[in-house]
Amino acid sequence: MCIDPIDVNPDLYRVIFENDRVRVLEYRDKPGDRTRPHTHPDSVLYPLGSFRRRISSGGQQVEVELTAGQIRWVSAQEHAGENIGDTDSHALFIELKEPAPTPAPSALGPSAS
Repeated sequence: MCIDPIDVNPDLYRVIFENDRVRVLEYRDKPGDRTRPHTHPDSVLYPLGSFRRRISSGGQQVEVELTAGQIRWVSAQEHAGENIGDTDSHALFIELKEPAPTPAPSALGPSAS
């Protein structure tokens, strides 16, 4: 199920560019702010400032510290987040609209790489 972050967290996300292949979201929050659960397709995350977050997904939590300019790949997922640091979060999400490529079948099976 797709839960658009723009719909459930409109005060934190805004679309700054969109075409038929990508959508670029700007994300901003303050220490203590939380997002409601939402989904992202495969995306590139580009932090514009350094910040700390707690990400919750599927009953698990992880704390991440991101540095300004530290680009990260984010596989498609549903999650909620919380700013657990003492700085504002400011980042861009470049969401891909194309489905992930399907790997060619291997004679050795899916675990061969």
